[in-house]
Amino acid sequence: MMPSKRPLSPHLQIYKPQLTSVLSVMHRFTGAFLCLGILGIILWLYGISSQPACFSWLISVSQNFIGKVFIFLMLYAFFYHLANGVRHLVWDAGYGFEIKTVYRTGWLVVGSSLGLALLYWVLFQGGRDGF
Repeated sequence: MMPSKRPLSPHLQIYKPQLTSVLSVMHRFTGAFLCLGILGIILWLYGISSQPACFSWLISVSQNFIGKVFIFLMLYAFFYHLANGVRHLVWDAGYGFEIKTVYRTGWLVVGSSLGLALLYWVLFQGGRDGF
């Protein structure tokens, strides 16, 4: 018998990305991204407490395009991680394991986190400059 050239175990080259796997990876990425955000908050607090020049530099960084994109992505990461965490808590209680429910709640997490980030941005960041 001729040995097969296929891999012995499945891996990423074989699996087609599914909503569940993409959401799982996104949950991990948003958690790591939120750690960067905590460092940003620490830097911001340091800027407030140290001297006005440092704080004014942080405000100017937050007012340019890159700063605003970073702040919005931080908002989305926070709301995504929160919504997906609630989804996991429901799973821990033993509910929502049917495939149809898993996909429905997955899309609900994506939509609600984007909606909450946009709502927060419009209500609290839209007309203001800086943090």
